[in-house]
Amino acid sequence: MIAPMDPQRAFGRLVLAAGIVLVLVGLFLATGAKLPFKLGRLPGDIAIKREHFTFYFPLATSVILSLVLTLFVWLLRRRP
Repeated sequence: MIAPMDPQRAFGRLVLAAGIVLVLVGLFLATGAKLPFKLGRLPGDIAIKREHFTFYFPLATSVILSLVLTLFVWLLRRRP
């Protein structure tokens, strides 16, 4: 049987995870222009441009971000 986690420890893990996410977002924003690909303009992203209408849906970008975030959360939950 698994013992319940101390609320203070759980909150500490949440704050730590939020800090890591903020650092990763900051690094991406600082170095994003130097990447060899444009996140949000990947092959597989849907862009329809007409005379007075533009529709853009970042399908491939959404899938990649979902996979990365899923892996990150899985790794956080896996640690004791």
